[in-house]
Amino acid sequence: MIKNIIFDFGDIFINLDKEIIFREIERFGGNPILSPEMYQLNALYETGQISSEKFILDLAQVYPKATPDEIIKIWNDMLLDFPDKRLEFLEEFAQKNTHYLFLLSNTNALHIEEVKKKMGAEKFNRFRNSFEKFYLSHEIHLRKPNADIYNFVLQENKLQAEETLFIDDTKENTDAAEKLGIKCWNLQVGKEDIINLKTRL
Repeated sequence: MIKNIIFDFGDIFINLDKEIIFREIERFGGNPILSPEMYQLNALYETGQISSEKFILDLAQVYPKATPDEIIKIWNDMLLDFPDKRLEFLEEFAQKNTHYLFLLSNTNALHIEEVKKKMGAEKFNRFRNSFEKFYLSHEIHLRKPNADIYNFVLQENKLQAEETLFIDDTKENTDAAEKLGIKCWNLQVGKEDIINLKTRL
């Protein structure tokens, strides 16, 4: 029986344009094939190990023709809309009090500030308050798909893996959680929507 649900954020609640990074690199003088160093830079930023200023400075090597403001814009333009129907669904689901709800997101300081601006404080707080705990990778210094982030959430909240459903659009993340005994829904973006969660319970 599922008692706990852990939700991803991007492309589960807020829509993303993940390809913008690749599309914009060439326009600003970079190579659209990202290097291992670029992925490592992102991992460091998502786990809060480097500052936003350091991240932007290092990204300037990837986008040599872009100003810092242009780099921030490219980075934040990945964030699209947060449909009201998803927030309303989440609030109604939370009010039923049938499951313990958690958010677990790989994210970063720039993106969260942009999300707050896009949503507005009132809407963002409604979203955040729908969860028992709100885990952001750059605040807890852990990121998916590493096993330690799932174990952290399970142990801190005394959750049983077999009683927990994890929802994420990235298969690498759900595969890692399944290895720990967590039940998973690898949501297919564009084909499935979180508002249909009841069909998975």
